Amino acid sequence: MRPDRRSLLLGAASLAAAGPPARAADPVRDDAGRVLGTLKPPVARVFPAGPPAAILLYTLAPDLLLGWPRAIRPAEKPYLLPRAADLPEVGRLTGRGNTANLEAVLALKPDLILDVGSTAETYRSLADRVQDQTGIPYALLDGRLASAPATYRSLGRLIGRDAEPLATVSQGILATMRERVATVPEQKRPRVYLARGPRGLETARAGSINVEALTLMGAVDVAGPGGSLAQVSPEDVMAWAPEVIVALDPAFAAAARQDPLWQATPALRANRLHVTPSLPFGWVDFPPSVNRLVGLWWLGKILYPALFPEDLRAVARDLYGRLYHVTPDDPALDRVLAGAL
Repeated sequence: MRPDRRSLLLGAASLAAAGPPARAADPVRDDAGRVLGTLKPPVARVFPAGPPAAILLYTLAPDLLLGWPRAIRPAEKPYLLPRAADLPEVGRLTGRGNTANLEAVLALKPDLILDVGSTAETYRSLADRVQDQTGIPYALLDGRLASAPATYRSLGRLIGRDAEPLATVSQGILATMRERVATVPEQKRPRVYLARGPRGLETARAGSINVEALTLMGAVDVAGPGGSLAQVSPEDVMAWAPEVIVALDPAFAAAARQDPLWQATPALRANRLHVTPSLPFGWVDFPPSVNRLVGLWWLGKILYPALFPEDLRAVARDLYGRLYHVTPDDPALDRVLAGAL
């Protein structure tokens, strides 16, 4: 694989700022409406508060990324720029399993702490507290998949980079998905079970960020509403009778194909158990960032094959070049599409 030519431009410190500079009197605000009064250009060092922020920032300005919440694994490295892939693990400030402490953040001397996800009060309070304690501007951006174009533009304004190409790409993808899914009558939309974990018995209920991509694609979550992760039983899954199963763990998928209980589901009988690609980042579930944009095309192919005649390999190769600044060769794409971990 080779670094995409666009990466040379995106990684250059001399990139033009996104649009005209703000007037001196204009307060700098994030997507939560918070004022980042101490943010001053140029922004050269950004600490990602969690995986969604790290991925979003990498896609737009990989040279600004100070590190990853979790170190990039060997299997993931070929799909990222070498310098960025080798950045250290810095932990995370937000979400489950937060591991970074403020002393370690201060030691890295970031110009900005970036958080991407919910802009609800809990996260606004966290952002205010960290900003007050460290004196470092803490920007909270909207992490919803449907908001990706606006989020790119917000990030571009904060860091002084031209986000319009990626905002336009994401806007086009979302519009295409909505237009095609809208042609499918509600009663014909597939009933889908998201199988998480090695036994496939953790799932996400409708309203959860984990099934946001599936919801956008019109899938009916058989686990019902609730907006959270849930542990379920094999009997639950059998009663729900999913027509499609989207699995995150290849080991679970292999076992389910040999298990008479799972074989009894409509999904297995129709050979519609699919392992989501996950290199360098998951296409459907986690991390909940712009990595899911390419996953929308994959979901389109498995949920509505007649509506998505595009060559998925060509789509993935193009989007990997745009998002990850590396164009994968055929063997690398084979590994991705096989659901390799």
